[in-house]
Amino acid sequence: MTVYIVVSIIAYAIGSINFSVIISRKMAGFDVREKGSGNAGTTNVLRSVGIKAAALTLLCDILKGVISVLIAFIAGKIIKDADQALLIQLAGIFVILGHTFPIFFEFKGGKGVATALGVLLVTNWKIGLICLVFALVIIIFSKMVSMGAVGAAILFPILTLFIGESFIVPSSGIKYFVYSLILALLVIFNHRQNLKRILDGTENKISFKNKM
Repeated sequence: MTVYIVVSIIAYAIGSINFSVIISRKMAGFDVREKGSGNAGTTNVLRSVGIKAAALTLLCDILKGVISVLIAFIAGKIIKDADQALLIQLAGIFVILGHTFPIFFEFKGGKGVATALGVLLVTNWKIGLICLVFALVIIIFSKMVSMGAVGAAILFPILTLFIGESFIVPSSGIKYFVYSLILALLVIFNHRQNLKRILDGTENKISFKNKM
């Protein structure tokens, strides 16, 4: 039981390192949560600071998910009686919770999309790539990051029903399906205001005509 708690706490702590706030303060001299949409995520960094800062934020947030899952994977290798798949799933859930509600930044974080992508790419690279391409296609045509994120979140559980291989640790399909539902619901919940604006036709569209 101890290893599951420790992995969850480590993943949450890693998720709580809010790179959008750190990078915006360093590169622009302000907290990105005080600008634009007020969200501590890549899209708001792009709008408020610029492409370079957004790219760096995106990379760091993806790595949070990657590192958390890899730590869980290694812990499962070291602790022989531990359920390695469960450790990975707990790490994936808690790193996104940390990103969304960061203990180091007044519990005001981002929506967890980039971090979820990092988690997904390590958990199952095939599903991760399919979801990434699907999200990018939606974003390109709609010019709404939120629509791409929610679309990929919905696709994730569906894909786990059809792609049973390529998981970092084999486990029963139902466990990964439940895990995928939890991650999908976290991402969708974090985009609830965006979904309302999409339905109202007032959602902001992305533009790369930002300062560099």
